[in-house]
Amino acid sequence: MGFMAGKRALIVGVASDRSIATGIAEAFAREGAELAFTYQNDKLKGRVEKLSERLGQNTDLLFQCDVTSDEEIDAVFENLGKHWDKLDILVHSVGFAPRDQLEGGFTESITREGYAISHDISAYSLAALAKAALPMLSDKSAILALTYNAAVQVVPNYNVMGLAKASLESCVRFLASDLGPRGVRVNAISAGAIKTLAAAGIAGFRKMLGYAEKASPLRRTVTIEEVGNTAAFLCSDLASGITGETTFVDAGVNIMGMVFDED
Repeated sequence: MGFMAGKRALIVGVASDRSIATGIAEAFAREGAELAFTYQNDKLKGRVEKLSERLGQNTDLLFQCDVTSDEEIDAVFENLGKHWDKLDILVHSVGFAPRDQLEGGFTESITREGYAISHDISAYSLAALAKAALPMLSDKSAILALTYNAAVQVVPNYNVMGLAKASLESCVRFLASDLGPRGVRVNAISAGAIKTLAAAGIAGFRKMLGYAEKASPLRRTVTIEEVGNTAAFLCSDLASGITGETTFVDAGVNIMGMVFDED
């Protein structure tokens, strides 16, 4: 029996087999959690359905959710409530900015529309999902968000998404403070550079991967499995005393202030 046996988790943000959300789902299922998923649109539904089947989950627990729509968010929890009487874990693995915001200089690329879109989808959606989920959350529930080190340090081409991730991390802290008296914990994982579908939209991402391999103390990048294992711990009762934190899973690259070529 795994250490998440009896837990019920809703995972928002699976886009492909390489998604960080997929690594989290695999770890949760391995440790005995029961899973529900959302999918953004019909194009992605088949991928999420295949993942649910592969992990031995109930494929009736798949719900369409465009996080820019309060109506769709509310519908997710209304329909989930027909199957489950409570929700133990909510995973937010959502981030988006228009492609033209993720290349070139920050000042050159940023627009009012791009700023609004990236913050709405990447940051506000966490608060919106938590608010809608609240009636189903128990006094031992956990909420988890996925962030990146560009929230606190400048990363070329990440541009407005760095601002959105900073907003997301602040949202984690405010939610942790607000929901703590209810017994709900809220944390974030700052994952290192991983070749995901979302990352493919960032100009120069191959260079980011190369830098991570050179700069990290472990001299490598991390995997979705490693992020998933950390997520399983943070969302389990083993982490009952941890809330409001951002945990780095990046092979240590965040601790390095300067890196010289070994040559």
